[in-house]
Order: sequence, then C-alpha cells, then structure tokens
Amino acid sequence: MKEIIDNTLYEKELYEKGVSFIAGVDEVGRGPLVGPVVTSCVVLPKGYILEGLTDSKKLSKKQREKFFDIIMKDALAVGIGIKDEKVIDEVNIYEATKLAMYESIEEANKQVNVEHVLIDAMKLDNLSIPNTSIIKGDLKSITIAAASVIAKVTRDRMMDELDLKYPMYGFKDNAGYPTKKHIEAIEKYGIIEEHRKTFKPVCYNLDRINKN
Repeated sequence: MKEIIDNTLYEKELYEKGVSFIAGVDEVGRGPLVGPVVTSCVVLPKGYILEGLTDSKKLSKKQREKFFDIIMKDALAVGIGIKDEKVIDEVNIYEATKLAMYESIEEANKQVNVEHVLIDAMKLDNLSIPNTSIIKGDLKSITIAAASVIAKVTRDRMMDELDLKYPMYGFKDNAGYPTKKHIEAIEKYGIIEEHRKTFKPVCYNLDRINKN
C-alpha cells in the first residue's frame, strides 16, 4: 500500500509557533549539460491546500502547467533565481545553485516579509532569515513542492525556446540532460554557447575538437 505523506506538517509546526509567512525554495537544472540552473521561492497563504501538488518530477507536464498557473495566481510571493552556464562554469553548479536560491529568496522577500524558509536539501549558511533544510523537501512540504513546480516550468519553457534555436539537440524532450540523443548531437554538431563547458561530456568533446 502506498504511503500517504502529509506535506503540510512542517508548515503547521511553524504556524503553531506564530510564523505566518513561510517560503519554500527548490531548484531545477543541476544535472543538465546546457542552460541555466533555476530556483524558485514561493510563499503560500496560511493553511493553503492544493490537492495533488507534490514534487514536480512526479507530475506530468500537463499537471505542472496547471499547477503553475494556480500557484502564480494564489501565492503571496514568487521569486525566481537564474544562473546561466557562464556562472555555473565559473563557480561550479553547487555554488551557482546557492546564488540562484539567494536571488529568488531576496525577490520573494521584497513582496512579503518572509519569516522562515524551507529549503529542499541544500543548506544556505549565509541566509539571515531562519531556515530549515529538508531532505526530499519537495515531497514533505507543500511550499517547497510549489517552488519545485514554478522552477521546473520556468526552466522547461527556457529550454523550449532553446530548442527552437537548436532543434537538432532535442532540448524540448531532454531539457538539456545528457541523453543518448543529446550526446550524439554534441558529437555531430559540436558545442553551442549555452553548453556548460566544465561538465564532462561537454569538456571531453571540447578537448577532442581542440586536438583536431
């Protein structure tokens, strides 16, 4: 029997302590070979429930698009953080993700006075707002789940745009992840500006091209 997870427990605990404005933060795009890492910070109304909302990876594209519109309409604040491939290559993907998270939190905090931040897995040591890092937070917190949907749909739409520019790489289907088709396209057509040059399959092919 499938375990049912109550994804409002972290929020309820904070509400009981008198915290009203809770932000959830999540990222998407740490694994792809191309494009940015995108984070989102979402503040939902107190006691908010959205049936079926969970980790964006467990939702279909149609479900994510539907939830995206609902969350954007209902949320008290939504912040987006984006760090492109240049930043990723310069500071590494982990640090770039943290920078994007700080950016999205700052943006949301301009809209409401964020009192506590729930973060999926990562720790933000320099964050001045009280915060909690939750492993598998996108499953355990409705606020983080909302952020995961906003981040995922935002990045997927960016990859759809890139797919129009470079249809041979299949970005609409692979979202920049290292699928067989993507690797074969790199070998056949080469590296584009948006590729992350420090990621192995990309830098391997860069080395091969340079040697030739």
